[in-house]
Amino acid sequence: MAYQIKKAAVLGSGVMGSGIAAHLANIGIPVLLLDIVPRELTEAEQGKGLSLEDKAVRNRIASTSIQKLLKQKPAPLTAKKNLQLITPGNLEDDLEKLKDVDWIIEVIVENLDVKKSLYEKIDAVRKPGTIITSNTSGISINAMAEGRSEDFGKHFLGTHFFNPPRYLKLLEVIPANTTAPEVVEFMVKFGEDRLGKGVVIAKDTPNFIANRIGTYGLLVTLREMQSRGYSIGEVDSVTGPLIGRPKSATFRTLDVVGLDTFMHVAKNVYDQTSGDEQKVFEAPEFMKKMVENGWLGAKSGQGFFVKKDKEIHELDPETLEYRPAGKLKTPSQEMAKQQKGLSAKMKTLVYAEDRTGELLWSILSPTLRYSAELNGEIADDIVAIDNAMKWGFGWQQGPFETWDAIGVQKSVEKMKQEGHETPVFVQQLLDSGNESFYKEENGDLYFFDGTDYKPVPVNEKVIDLKRYKKKHGVIKSNSGASLIDLGDGIALLEFHSRSNAIGLDIMQMINFAVDEVEKNFKGLVIGNQGKNFCVGANLGMILMEAQDDNIFELDFTIKTFQNAMMKIKYSPKPVVAAPFGMSLGGGAEVALPAAHIQASMETYMGLVEAGVGLIPGGGGNKELYIKHLKGLPNGVNVDLQNIASNVFESIAMAKVSTSAEEARENNFLNFVDGISVNSDHLIYDAKQAALALYENGYQAPLREKIPVTGEPGYATLLLGAQGMLSSGYISEYDLKIAKKLAYVLSGGKLPYGTKVDEQYLLDLEREAFLSLVAEPKTQQRMQHMLVKGKPLRN
Repeated sequence: MAYQIKKAAVLGSGVMGSGIAAHLANIGIPVLLLDIVPRELTEAEQGKGLSLEDKAVRNRIASTSIQKLLKQKPAPLTAKKNLQLITPGNLEDDLEKLKDVDWIIEVIVENLDVKKSLYEKIDAVRKPGTIITSNTSGISINAMAEGRSEDFGKHFLGTHFFNPPRYLKLLEVIPANTTAPEVVEFMVKFGEDRLGKGVVIAKDTPNFIANRIGTYGLLVTLREMQSRGYSIGEVDSVTGPLIGRPKSATFRTLDVVGLDTFMHVAKNVYDQTSGDEQKVFEAPEFMKKMVENGWLGAKSGQGFFVKKDKEIHELDPETLEYRPAGKLKTPSQEMAKQQKGLSAKMKTLVYAEDRTGELLWSILSPTLRYSAELNGEIADDIVAIDNAMKWGFGWQQGPFETWDAIGVQKSVEKMKQEGHETPVFVQQLLDSGNESFYKEENGDLYFFDGTDYKPVPVNEKVIDLKRYKKKHGVIKSNSGASLIDLGDGIALLEFHSRSNAIGLDIMQMINFAVDEVEKNFKGLVIGNQGKNFCVGANLGMILMEAQDDNIFELDFTIKTFQNAMMKIKYSPKPVVAAPFGMSLGGGAEVALPAAHIQASMETYMGLVEAGVGLIPGGGGNKELYIKHLKGLPNGVNVDLQNIASNVFESIAMAKVSTSAEEARENNFLNFVDGISVNSDHLIYDAKQAALALYENGYQAPLREKIPVTGEPGYATLLLGAQGMLSSGYISEYDLKIAKKLAYVLSGGKLPYGTKVDEQYLLDLEREAFLSLVAEPKTQQRMQHMLVKGKPLRN
């Protein structure tokens, strides 16, 4: 049977249920969101004269959850308009509607009897072939499937999302014994391609993979903190980015998750295990008292941390009183920061004979052994375990990758010295004469399966550029970028400067790449796999030149940048930009002139130069204005002033989209540009877009003249900026920047509607940029951004 999911239903509209519904709406799938019927009227409902039989009352819980989606942070929706794809209902009146959906997702209370009762009702109304899944975080999938019809059993499995569903990559797929293999196969593919998730197949064991190991690691950390006399702040200072973990580290993570939620997950494993393992999953007494006090974390305003008078205070587990948060500072931390790469840092830290090394070893050692003991029990292989921890908990390295980083042989010897048994799986590795769980050969990755090495399964849509370059080499490279042959006639220009900031090195490679592609390729993709696509121009270089009064050098640099952007725009072969993450300033300017933009769903795009006292200098003002002009439907009268005002506001206020879909609403993307839900597929999708353009006979755009608003438009824009100054929204210096921007966007002293060529606007833009960069207040803003990482409003 060929499965398709055109419509879905989510049963249960709590934080997870509504979040899953929002994610489905984000990818264009209509969702029916059902919850229980209220048993009492609210005061507002009584005031309106409503009864418990009114539809608005009966659907209230789901309706309220849908409206809350607009206020939650981080935003569950990629665009507010997606809300219209979610329809509220209730579990008494609307169960019949389940016969019209292709996927039913149960997200109700974690109680086996309640779930089974609901499944009985679902079984009576669903059409054969409808997929049913549970988002349970720990209840047995097989236990839930008991007693159901044969067709229900074939189409039932677990799909465990992580919160918040839009942002966290992991989706654990847990088949029941009755689940048809083709249903599992479909859900894995659907999860990767449509939901944009990193999918792992987990076994039906307590808390599955990520929560089982993650909870264990957190509780071990708590135990070691108490037994060794560390403070909460000290633990967080070394269990975050220092070791490749999220900024929230240990206790801030617990505050975000919610202590009540964490305790529930821990108790679930405690109830289903025994012996020494069970002891680890018993939460310490001080945490139980925290729950009694209602100190649940972010949701209650205090937990392990609390904010007092703008200062962060940490909890003392002994006294349950708060004190200013502290940090651990040791020589090994400084040594680690000087190392290149996480693996080298980990090796330095874990074996250090100081308080950082002692803590990290005492946490990692049991967690690594536990992960090895569970291999084969919770998942079929170490790849699934490592991926689950990376995608679900934000670890840069999974347990077995971490073990490789610190050295398996060396760590096992230390564990033996401390009296710990070596897990059977680890001993199998060492007995086979190998010393690492993974090995790389000719750019291909292999993992140890207990007897031999097997290739790590790779989706053809996932292109790992580091390994790809090892296998295929590069065409040309410099300090800022590399040109790579992606195959099938498509080349890739990869930025790899610090923060992917644009300097002369990248500009040179853009020019070379476009020329090379014109001669020998079908198309070019501009993309990379750094932390962000590009955060803009090399601000440090610009500031240094400005402070040295090297205006001639800056003029040359800006001209070079503008020319490179025009080369992208008018390339005879299609150029596809593949932005993701922060795509700011110069990063947006690289994407705007491309023949096509293939953006990751999580793309935060904007022309933000005003924040450092400048305006865009690489053609961004012009290109965004043109995008707005060309974004109008056929037959719509062009209101140049309205377009200029919208572009002016976007740039002057340094607006940044919160998603690729919002970037489309802001006209950084147009209706034919693409959005990749799965960020791992971005390069592949961009390559396919470039090929499609070429195969369809791509031709470079014609050089057309652009209508501008001229002097009347300039006056209108200034009036708006003056009003913002009077209202206190902007400073006097912001007004000065706004005047320069208004002059560029309006085209200067020309009559309304005058048509000008692109070079005319580029020259205006460059002149404005150079005049601002020489201003002391702009240089102050640039300095502040470089030092503090945030804008200065002087």
